[in-house]
Amino acid sequence: MIAKFKFSSAIKSSKDILPLIQNFNTEGELFGNGDRNKIKLFDLNGKTINIKAFKIPNLVNKIAYKYFRKSKARRSFEYATILLEKGIGTPEPIAFLENFNALGLKDSYYASEHLVTELTYRELVEIPGYPDHDNILRQFTKFTFDLHEKGVEFLDHSPGNTLIKKVDDKYDFFLVDLNRMNFHDFMSFEQRMNNFSRLTPQKGMIAIMSNEYAKFYTDKSEAEIFEKMWKATSDFQEEFARKKRLKKKLKFWKA
Repeated sequence: MIAKFKFSSAIKSSKDILPLIQNFNTEGELFGNGDRNKIKLFDLNGKTINIKAFKIPNLVNKIAYKYFRKSKARRSFEYATILLEKGIGTPEPIAFLENFNALGLKDSYYASEHLVTELTYRELVEIPGYPDHDNILRQFTKFTFDLHEKGVEFLDHSPGNTLIKKVDDKYDFFLVDLNRMNFHDFMSFEQRMNNFSRLTPQKGMIAIMSNEYAKFYTDKSEAEIFEKMWKATSDFQEEFARKKRLKKKLKFWKA
């Protein structure tokens, strides 16, 4: 078996982290439900880290990840490094490991700092009366504007993928689940608005975000920003509902 392993300057030696990854199946504390990818917590020199074991890829992806594309684990590590270089919040990357066999990628792992935060964006969607809701939403919108200004298109910009931590009277934001990103020299208006499409189906939240975004993005009016942001959101929600109906039908026929 062939392995590819890389660790960050955050740790002194591979001997600190590599055994934790290699013993993933038998050690560590399970974090979350592990429906798709499994995450476990480990102690690394007195500091809690999490290691994500990505779902075993199908045959096509096994080959693709060996010869044509970087694995999700490697992309997560590299993208986290780029985000931190750009001054964007994300848990500190620690290491990634890829194991290859004759067919292709066998399994892969990404280790990072484990952050404990008060909430995610999801709570803003599901709890309209969440304390300081409007202020958090507006600060999150400014955070997203800053992403766009720095050319970061986070393709999984969805409710569970931004951790939010209160620091004094402001909020810090940290992106997680990083393996799908594009980096640009410049982001168009359409790319910026489409990047909001997965966040919330609530028109009132879109109105607040478009109002706040318009304070910083002056190429378009607030009305134009709202219209485009809501259109992108509505299109995504319609497509999501269509796929859900299709899955339901397929399950019915299989049953």
